[in-house]
Amino acid sequence: MSEHQSEPFDVPISDEIIRLGQFLKLANLVEAGSEARPAITAGEVKVNGEIELRRGRQLRIGDVVEYAGQAARVSDEADFDVPW
Repeated sequence: MSEHQSEPFDVPISDEIIRLGQFLKLANLVEAGSEARPAITAGEVKVNGEIELRRGRQLRIGDVVEYAGQAARVSDEADFDVPW
């Protein structure tokens, strides 16, 4: 993480995996899905600290995505369910 990197915030997903392009939109790291592709292909997106150039990269629970000074962690939606 860079010194300007924020702590990752959790973004719950309902399935076990999500594609990188979809996750960027879900986490509101990009405003539209169409913004994800150029950001990824330009090498501006990191997954678990490494630059990722594949928009279709499958993310799993615990993966951390960094873009534009923000970081989001893929979380299990079940962890956010209220038990009562």
